[in-house]
Amino acid sequence: MLVKTFGSALFGIEAIPITIEVNIDKGIQFFLVGLPDSAVKESQQRIEAALGNTGFKYPKQKIVINMAPADIRKEGSSYDLPIAIGIMAASGQIDNNRLEEFIIMGELSLDGGLKSIKGSLPIAIKALKQGFKGMIIPRENAAEAAIVHEIEVYGAENISEVVGFLNGENNLERTIIDPGKDFETRNTLYEFDFSDVKGQENIKRALEIAAAGGHNVILIGPPGSGKTMLAKRLPSILPPLNLEEALETTKIHSVSGILGQNKALVSVRPFRSPHHTISDAGLVGGGTYPQPGEISLAHHGVLFLDELPEFKRSVLEVMRQPMEDRIVTISRARISVDFPASFMLVAAMNPCPCGYYNHPEQDCVCSPGIVQKYLNKISGPLMDRIDLHVEVVPVPFKDLADRRNGEKSEEIRNRVIKARKIQENRFAGKSNVYCNAQMSSKMLQTYCDIDDTGRLLLKNAMERLSLSARAYDRILKVARTIADLEDSESIKTEHLAEAIQYRSLDRENWGS
Repeated sequence: MLVKTFGSALFGIEAIPITIEVNIDKGIQFFLVGLPDSAVKESQQRIEAALGNTGFKYPKQKIVINMAPADIRKEGSSYDLPIAIGIMAASGQIDNNRLEEFIIMGELSLDGGLKSIKGSLPIAIKALKQGFKGMIIPRENAAEAAIVHEIEVYGAENISEVVGFLNGENNLERTIIDPGKDFETRNTLYEFDFSDVKGQENIKRALEIAAAGGHNVILIGPPGSGKTMLAKRLPSILPPLNLEEALETTKIHSVSGILGQNKALVSVRPFRSPHHTISDAGLVGGGTYPQPGEISLAHHGVLFLDELPEFKRSVLEVMRQPMEDRIVTISRARISVDFPASFMLVAAMNPCPCGYYNHPEQDCVCSPGIVQKYLNKISGPLMDRIDLHVEVVPVPFKDLADRRNGEKSEEIRNRVIKARKIQENRFAGKSNVYCNAQMSSKMLQTYCDIDDTGRLLLKNAMERLSLSARAYDRILKVARTIADLEDSESIKTEHLAEAIQYRSLDRENWGS
C-alpha cells in the first residue's frame, strides 16, 4: 500500500515542501531513498523503538520510502515523525484520509516523545503558501509556528497524540497566539539601560549619533574603561523592531536553532558578541550545508567585536562585502544560499598591546612603532567602513561615586526615532537606503551640502589634523546625522566640528 505524508526541508531561511512516499509490500527489507543524510537514515531505529514502546506495531515487511524531490539534500532528525506516520498509515494503523491536509514534522525519542525541530516559522509560512490546512509539530515549537495565524498549528507531546488526532479519537488543542499584542509589550524590554552608566557623557553622545544614523562605530580605550558595558546598551536606544523586521529576524534564529523553546517572536534587536577565535564560516555563515553566521544572527541588531585586532585578519576581511550589501551569499558546488545581514558593527579595542597608550594616568610600556603595528592589524578597507572612532577614557572616581542615575535609554531612543523618521522621509523612493550611513558619494552632494564657512573648517581640519582622504565622506555623513538629531535642514559649522572629532584613527600621527 502506498501512502504520502508531507514535511519540509530548509534552504537558507526558506522552506521547501518534501513529499514522503511510503510503500509497504511483501518482503523484509527497508529502503530509504531521496538523498537523506546520516541522521535521516538512522530514523529506522528510532521509529522502530518508538512504535514498540508506545504499543504500536512496526510492520515486518518490505518498506520503501522515497523523499521527493530526490535532488534536494534531506538533513536532520525532524523527518522521524512524518516517516513514522507514513509507515503506520501504509500498514493500516492510521486513517490516511487527512494526511494530505497537514505538514508533519518532529524528532522521535525512543519512548515515542517528540523533540523540538529547527525552522518552524519558515515551514509554517511555506505551508500556508502551498495551501495546507495545518501543521502537526512538537509542542515546544507550536508558539513559533502559530505566528502564521492563517494556518492551524497543533502541538503534540508524543506520537500517540498524533495518531489519535489523525484517527479522530482525540483532539489536539490548536495553538493560537496574538503575535502583535505580545510583540508590542516586549519590543522595548532590554536587560541593560544607559541610566546605569556613570559619567562617559561624550561616549553616550557618540553612540546616540551612531544609532540615529545607523553608523558603524569603534571604541578605543584602556582595559576597564567601559567599552563593553557601553556597547551592550546600544540596542536599547535603537528604534524598536517593527513586526516585519521581527519576523525576518525570527526566521534566521529559528533556522539556527537558537530561538528557544515555547518562544514566538524575537521581540528586541539582537546583540551578538562572538569570541575573537571565531572562524570565517562562524562569522559570515557556511559549512557543508550552509547555516547562518553571526552577522546574520545580528540581522536588524548589533554585532559587537571585542578586541578587534585579535580577530584573524581573514575573518575580518570576509565581513567587508556583507557590510556593504547587507546580504551574504554562501556558494557551494550544488547550491547557493543567501542570508540577510543588515547589522550595525560596534568594535572595541585597546589602543596598544599593553592597553595604556594615551592613558591619562598610566604609562604605555610599548616600544616605538608597536602602537601603529597593532593598529595595522585592521585593514584600511575595513576601517573605511567605520564612521565613528571614539576614544574612551577611564571614569573618574567622582563620577563613579555619584548616586544619581543617568539619562534613561528610553529618552535617548525617542530622539533617535525622530532622527530616523527624518531620514525615512528623505530617502523615500530610494532602494536599499534607509539611513544616513548608507548614502552613496553621489547622494552626499545632494543631502550634505555645506556653506563656505563649513568648507573652510573641514579644509583646515584635514590639513592640521592630517586626516586621510577617506575621512571626508564619513565626516559629512556623521554631520548630517547630528543635524537630523537637532532637526536642522542644513549642516551647520557646529555639526561639522563635532563630526570631525570622531575620526581619531584617521589622524596620520596616531600611534606614531
